[in-house]
Amino acid sequence: MTDFASLLQPDRGGPARAIHLVDKDSFAGWSKRQSSARRALLDAARFEGKNGFQYLILPGVQGADWEVVSAVAKISELSPWCLAKLAESLPEGTYRLAEGEAGPAMLGWLLGQHRFTAYKSKNDDERGPRVLLTREAAEIDRTIRLAEATAYVRNLVDTPAADLGPADLEAAARDVAKQFGAKLEVISGDALSQGYPMIAAVGQGATRERAPRLIEFTWGKEGAPRVAIIGKGVCFDSGGLDIKPASGMRLMKKDMGGAAHALALAKLVMAERLPVRLHLLVPAVENSVSAAAIRPGDVIGSRKGLKVEIDNTDAEGRLILGDALARAGEQQPELIFDFATLTGAARVALGPDLPAMFTNNDELANDLQSASREIADPIWQMPLWDGYDEMLKSEVADLANAADSPMAGAVTAALFLRRFVPEGIAWAHFDTFAWRPAAKPGRPKGGEAMGLRTAFALLRRRYGA
Repeated sequence: MTDFASLLQPDRGGPARAIHLVDKDSFAGWSKRQSSARRALLDAARFEGKNGFQYLILPGVQGADWEVVSAVAKISELSPWCLAKLAESLPEGTYRLAEGEAGPAMLGWLLGQHRFTAYKSKNDDERGPRVLLTREAAEIDRTIRLAEATAYVRNLVDTPAADLGPADLEAAARDVAKQFGAKLEVISGDALSQGYPMIAAVGQGATRERAPRLIEFTWGKEGAPRVAIIGKGVCFDSGGLDIKPASGMRLMKKDMGGAAHALALAKLVMAERLPVRLHLLVPAVENSVSAAAIRPGDVIGSRKGLKVEIDNTDAEGRLILGDALARAGEQQPELIFDFATLTGAARVALGPDLPAMFTNNDELANDLQSASREIADPIWQMPLWDGYDEMLKSEVADLANAADSPMAGAVTAALFLRRFVPEGIAWAHFDTFAWRPAAKPGRPKGGEAMGLRTAFALLRRRYGA
């Protein structure tokens, strides 16, 4: 894990190279105040203060050998990513903003220096750390925790499935529970088959070494408000007997991205010591092809008691989440979040950057969208449209696990999940890609945390001091 704590330090007036931030409105005035040598360099580089992660090295003043000017979209509203390109590109050293404070951009400064290098024989970036000094000392620890949580998601999702099966996901959860003193329990074998039949059914085609299990832990005082966080932990998804094509299977190491989000969010809640009774649930399985795998047309039970006909073995994530939601609901929490790399339909509708968010509670929807805008971690609300419930109708069971129509796939998946959420409990479902198909500053290609900071901001707003 990147040592983020060394990259963001309190500004006590020590030596540091200055970073000047400009936007299209302020550039002309700033440029006029510069020396003729600096203006000549700006003209030669055609630097006009336009956004697009443009930056330029300038001769220093007052003894400094050089300084930096960088264009941002809007100085008064810095984004989390406006310093990320600098953190990726500048030489090793110590820096500070010449005017103002970095605020949310501190996150991008940290994540711009994070890389997943576990499987590289040589680190491509041989430079040392780029340290940012800030007078916002009160925000340093929280920013570091957010960077660590984001990197945690990325690292888990980027890990190949051969090294991250259900047992390895359990080990990761054990490490988190041990770090914060949470009480962990793992249900597997006969207890899983009897108590969580949908989780057991999805994982029954896997080898013994990659057997299914439900991982859960609790943390916090008994009398505190109960919050449940659930993450889909399909460590690899072949599609089962409804097997995916090679192109669809290539990224399926990321199908445990929901579990990575849930563990990271739990870490943030516990590190912040929010006054809640936290209940984390991760159903961990591998959806494999074998003679023991569930078949299209099978009917399986569920923890809630509903019988489910298997229309498509590649619609497995909603099955394991259904049992986990039923378990969470038994504890009568006041809030449930679930994260899942659930449907391709959500990506068709919203693309890779926007997690689809479904909720049964208007107040929760408004609060999540407000938090999303405030911290620039986008989500997009999608409808729980009751009229599509009939698409999940089964002739032989209580419901089918997939719709009888190719349309509204993300909606019908969320409607399936809603069947397992008790009435009166506020619930939000995040259908996230957990992957970035193309690199952006501070956001390399690969595993990505999407909606994580929004969910945490909502919890801090509701339960924080």
